[in-house]
Amino acid sequence: MGVKKFIQSATDFLGLDHSKKLSKKKSVKKLLKKLNSKKDAIDKALKAKLDKKKKKELNEERDISLFQIKKGEAILKKLNS
Repeated sequence: MGVKKFIQSATDFLGLDHSKKLSKKKSVKKLLKKLNSKKDAIDKALKAKLDKKKKKELNEERDISLFQIKKGEAILKKLNS
């Protein structure tokens, strides 16, 4: 029996797969928190008077962060179920 196979069988036997889910949940929650703070910073920057080029770049960044937030929330929902 190889090391990898032994570790897999031991984690299955002890039910440690649940702890992996918890650590993934924590990681996703931290990432979502950072993404939300970045989105808030972008929103504040958009309120200031900017030239069109900079405003367009910030809008694109905001769209990307919104997409990532949506995707992260879907992953978190999947981990919770």
